[in-house]
Amino acid sequence: MKVLGIESSCDETAAAIVEDGERLLSNIVASSMDLHIQYGGVVPEIAARSHIEVINGVIQQALDEASCSWNDIDAIAVTYGAGLGGSLLIGVLTARTLAITHDKPLYAINHVEGHVYANYLTSLGESPALSDYKLPERQPDFPVLALIVSGGHSQLTLFRDHFDYTLLGQTQDDAVGEAFDKVAKIIGLPYPGGPSVGKKALEGDAHAYPFPKAKMTGKYDFSFSGIKTAVLRTAQDAIGEDFSFPSKDIPSRLDEVQKANIAASFQRIAIQTVVDKALIAYEEFSPKTVIIAGGVAASPELRRQLAERLPISISYTDPRLCTDNGAMIATLGCFHVKYGRPAADPYTLDIKPNLSM
Repeated sequence: MKVLGIESSCDETAAAIVEDGERLLSNIVASSMDLHIQYGGVVPEIAARSHIEVINGVIQQALDEASCSWNDIDAIAVTYGAGLGGSLLIGVLTARTLAITHDKPLYAINHVEGHVYANYLTSLGESPALSDYKLPERQPDFPVLALIVSGGHSQLTLFRDHFDYTLLGQTQDDAVGEAFDKVAKIIGLPYPGGPSVGKKALEGDAHAYPFPKAKMTGKYDFSFSGIKTAVLRTAQDAIGEDFSFPSKDIPSRLDEVQKANIAASFQRIAIQTVVDKALIAYEEFSPKTVIIAGGVAASPELRRQLAERLPISISYTDPRLCTDNGAMIATLGCFHVKYGRPAADPYTLDIKPNLSM
């Protein structure tokens, strides 16, 4: 069984082909990130236009890399939420059209669930472009504790089986990836914030500033708005200004040591926040597998802290499968087919930008 996955929830236009929910045959991603860097974040209208320009070529490239024709494809899976409305619309309309014209069943995929299923890929096809991918040796065993951390999502979920899960907790304001982006902007580092803050943190003292951890009513809930504000106030204080000083003028006044120390201190506490919750959940539920999913899963600091604190090997996929990609959508699509989940109507499937787990 071969499934074509299409992902366009934000600024990546992606398509991939996965066989039997475990073998990656192709993975093509066209990012419009370079167009957004000057704005310090994704501009929805620019992202949507970029999807229109490249999506057909990306899908064809995925087919070519997998050495597949449309006769080889058994189903199409597409992200229909959550994400930016305009971006989702391009992917869904494209998938609907392809499903109708090629007479293929269409499966509507939850983007956040898709991140988890990137960890189910354990083998590679013959494409030379995939030769250096590093995948888990085996698929996760249930129950699975999944920490999903990205620019738009911070969630802790317990999977008892495929499509049988409980959302234990989630962010009550900013996602952790979004907080990294905001902190990067405050101290004058480039977008996206996760990699740039992580790189700068290597130069700094992670204990230079005692940033706070949010205290939440929900045992497994997160909050990052407080630490984001604490970074802003700390940066203002570091240059001898009060809370009224414009944030846009802070970077030019900070020296490189101050930037590095703020980056390192913020990263330590932000990552500790999610690791703390994962450890509590692990101790309560004793899962057989712990999965880290989403763009922030590629963070070396997150992986380091988890390895130090959790008494279990963590399941990581290749960093290129942590960020948004079509492979995770195609993989989850395979499990939709395998477990008899209903296909969507290609004439009526609509987007759900605010879709949750």
